[in-house]
Amino acid sequence: MRPPASRLAAALTLALLPTGAMAQAGADGTCARDVLVAQSMQRVAIDQLEQTDGDEAKSCRIWRRHVDTMRRVASVYGRCLSGSERNERLAQVQASEKEFASALRERCKGR
Repeated sequence: MRPPASRLAAALTLALLPTGAMAQAGADGTCARDVLVAQSMQRVAIDQLEQTDGDEAKSCRIWRRHVDTMRRVASVYGRCLSGSERNERLAQVQASEKEFASALRERCKGR
C-alpha cells in the first residue's frame, strides 16, 4: 500500500545532505534555523511512512500528514535555499507531495 521505497530512500538521502546554499533572505539566521527544522520534519515524515503496517485507515492518516509536511518543507526550501540545492530539494519534496496526494485521492476516499 506504500508508494515505491526508492522515493523514500531518495527523500532520506536529500534530507540528510548538508545545506550550503542559503538565500539572502536568511542572512539573519532565520532561514538556517527554518531549514534545519524542515529537514527534521522531513526525516520524521519519512520514518512514519516506513512504519505503515497495511492498516488502510492508519496509512491514510500518515499520508495526509506527509502531504501537509511536504508542503510546509517545500515552502521553507523555496524561501531559504538557492541554486541547484534549492532546485533539487524543492523538486524532491514537491514530487513526494504530489505522489502521496494522488494516493490519497485514489485510496483514501471517506477515510
